[in-house]
Amino acid sequence: MKLLVLPGDGIGPEICAAAVRVLERVAERYGLGLEIEHREIGFSALERYGTTAPADTLDACAAAEGVILGPISHADYPSVAEGGVNVSASLRVGLDLYANIRPSRTRPGVGARQLAPMDLVIVRENTEGFYADRNMHSGAGEFMPTADVALAIRKITAQSSRRIAQAAFEIALRRRQKVTAVHKANVLRISDGLFLSEVRKVARDFPSVTYEEQLVDSMAALLVRDPELFDVVVTTNMFGDILSDLSAELSGGLGLGGSINRGEAHCLAQAQHGSAPELAGKDSANPCALISSVAMLLDWYASRAAGREGYAAASVAIDTAIDALLSDSQTRTRDLGGSLGTRAFAEAVCRQL
Repeated sequence: MKLLVLPGDGIGPEICAAAVRVLERVAERYGLGLEIEHREIGFSALERYGTTAPADTLDACAAAEGVILGPISHADYPSVAEGGVNVSASLRVGLDLYANIRPSRTRPGVGARQLAPMDLVIVRENTEGFYADRNMHSGAGEFMPTADVALAIRKITAQSSRRIAQAAFEIALRRRQKVTAVHKANVLRISDGLFLSEVRKVARDFPSVTYEEQLVDSMAALLVRDPELFDVVVTTNMFGDILSDLSAELSGGLGLGGSINRGEAHCLAQAQHGSAPELAGKDSANPCALISSVAMLLDWYASRAAGREGYAAASVAIDTAIDALLSDSQTRTRDLGGSLGTRAFAEAVCRQL
């Protein structure tokens, strides 16, 4: 498996190094044929190449079988004209990574913030919606016709709604066989109406999966009060972004929030959290989210073809190792009440493996 690592900004290089250390350990144990290459992006690339996203690096991502993306500080980048390209958005659009898969699960021993245990997956459409940097062929989906008026465009297509629904129902078949579509069709009647119409069509192809719909505002409340009601949640870009961060925080914290961005041919592992520049260089960032994302990437790769059972086993082993470490206060990271730093936690995962 050919992997490309993009360390990014802030704590990115540290947690990427931790994730790669774990990858090397499972590769040794399970006989995985990993080829790992590193490329610069973000501020270091901007300083060296004049852009945060060099063209040859984006080409290398397209040629790789998997990408590991560290957090980026894109809100602090200069304008696109000055080289400040949002690498994450560019890869999601350029590689057509339409499905952002974000699980949230209460971990043993970790203090959750919701009233009941949580074990759900949010399946978020990744390439359109209200996101102004990815919903137009030319130009931006946000503009000001006059100095005191700002407008934003929401793009919802039947194709994107249909394929994200397909992804959600396929995931549900491997879990508890329930899908909840989250929307705001009582207000956004046309755009969310189209989204729901396509999801309902896909639902008819999966008679064994229970299907329901939930308004986004009531969904936010239910995630706090009754998270055990949900298994797989499918929704549009912005709603999925917000609800998945809420779910991650409720189930233990964003430091545990792993995710992948996948399409038909590519997959990118990316932690849910940001670059936390205030923690950079202090060996104090929790690498769990990115390590979990890497486990998800291995599972995706295993599902793509026969004969990759070792990758699936490695994915399960990483997740099991993280559970074991988090269940003991002595082997947790500092943000979770333990004493381990970034490197020490990665080494603990390796020992557990």
